[in-house]
Amino acid sequence: MLLFPNCKINLGLSVTGKSDNGFHTLETVMYPVPLNDVLEIIISPSGKFSFEMSGLQIPGNSDDNLVVKAYKLLKEDFNLDAVAIHLLKTIPMGSGLGGGSADGAFAIKLLNSLFNLSLTTKRMQHYAAKLGSDCPFFIENRPVLAKGRGDVFENVEVDLKGYYIKIVKPEVHINTGEAYSLIKPSIPAVPIKEIIGRPIEHWKGILANDFEKPVFQNYPEIMKIKEKLYDAGAVFASMSGSGSAVYGIFKEMTGIAEDFKDCFVWEGIL
Repeated sequence: MLLFPNCKINLGLSVTGKSDNGFHTLETVMYPVPLNDVLEIIISPSGKFSFEMSGLQIPGNSDDNLVVKAYKLLKEDFNLDAVAIHLLKTIPMGSGLGGGSADGAFAIKLLNSLFNLSLTTKRMQHYAAKLGSDCPFFIENRPVLAKGRGDVFENVEVDLKGYYIKIVKPEVHINTGEAYSLIKPSIPAVPIKEIIGRPIEHWKGILANDFEKPVFQNYPEIMKIKEKLYDAGAVFASMSGSGSAVYGIFKEMTGIAEDFKDCFVWEGIL
């Protein structure tokens, strides 16, 4: 069976506090974007578990991959046959686009179908939360206002269909823990949900990502990417998550890839 895990962008991101267990709380609107990996899982012909990757190479041990962890997590509760997994990686890592989280969540959905587990959406989100904070979002895979650790969802009215998006990721990897350490949590003056309810033309300068200030100070080249996207005609541009990818939302498609020769560049329609 084959699925196509997609990435997400953050429309605004406010770090609102820090809980006693050390986790930060936040508010953000998470919006799915059709930049996809490819995930195939079949019952293993050899009877042995296998995991293979192609495309962008993820550093580290394959046992740490969220797809592998998803299979092992479900196998604890269900009598699953051995599977053969292939992951074609297209979504860049260390970008704030949630590609790894998407892979893990889509693996849960694919295994649910492959083995007829009849898991409800809530149950799949429960398993996904064990993989990571962003993972539950990708189970329903629709725009939401995320609170808490990013896994408490509230419906939000935002529709960007028909707009074009460009995603630019420089060869910079942002350490999420370090990025959080540079932020002083605060409640935004205007709630993200209220800003999102306004026309997109009104978001610039109001809809903020708290990570941008410290990241731009340490990596001014990322700030320049955002500036170039606005110069090219974006109606709204922002860093996604803790970076390092920056996206621009446009009313019309424009050719700007030549401005980012040393970066990963992707463009599509929302």
